[in-house]
Amino acid sequence: MKSKDWLVFIGLALVWGSSFFWIKIALEEVGPFLLVSMRVLFGLLGLLVVYMLRHPVWPTDKTLLRNLLLLGLTNTAFPFILISWAELHIDSAVASVLNSSVPLFTTVIAHIALTDDKMSSRRVLGLLVGFAGVALLVLRDVPGDLHMNLLAQGAMILAVLFYAGSAVFARSKTKGAPQEVQAMVPLVSATAFMWAATFMVEGPVHLPGQTSTWVALLWLGLAGSCAAYLFYYYLIHSVGPTRTTMVTYTFPVVGVTLGVLFLGEALDWQLVAGGILILASLLIVNRG
Repeated sequence: MKSKDWLVFIGLALVWGSSFFWIKIALEEVGPFLLVSMRVLFGLLGLLVVYMLRHPVWPTDKTLLRNLLLLGLTNTAFPFILISWAELHIDSAVASVLNSSVPLFTTVIAHIALTDDKMSSRRVLGLLVGFAGVALLVLRDVPGDLHMNLLAQGAMILAVLFYAGSAVFARSKTKGAPQEVQAMVPLVSATAFMWAATFMVEGPVHLPGQTSTWVALLWLGLAGSCAAYLFYYYLIHSVGPTRTTMVTYTFPVVGVTLGVLFLGEALDWQLVAGGILILASLLIVNRG
């Protein structure tokens, strides 16, 4: 990758890697639906400012715009709400490690959907090692509320599948639009969907009163959605979906560190071993 690609990659790693920590902070006062609604709204407002400053050319291809609106659901609204709900029941560190398996699923989906990114015996071995890591994390919480822990970790895996499928879809179906438009249009549909869902599921809506909650929501919106999506769509078309989703390799480092240092989450052998297995599988899949 070029120097610019690496800088964007590192920025995306830090922003999204810390999101699990800020989600946990915000969930102390607001529900998961309101959290996501506020997050995507702040992200959209930030991108509107960027759009007005840069004045990119608005695409006229209706199919392209429809694909971007669809990504607002599959790459934003659905995975955001799944992750936020999951963190009500599992540690942010566990969520970040599970989320780091995105490239494994991207490899499988790319094999099915693309003609130039097929599976190999090395990739199959990597997938098996990664599956062992995910299984170890699932078993980690057996002594607690097994039913809710399994549901929460299942929600994380479903979010990962949405991310993986969306990355492949975005690579092949959203070419030709300026970076600002690719980042902003999905947040339009995500914002509309999430606010409607929030009033149905969590209404009546009460805005948070704690400063820490507002800081978390602003960070998740302006950094974790506005800036992150500008970075994400740049990388998708600059280096491709496989390399872009490799950013999730860094999430356990950032997520586990913040969770242990500031949230008092446990750092046990299963979390460490599960994370190592997932990272090892990613190295196997992408070696060379």
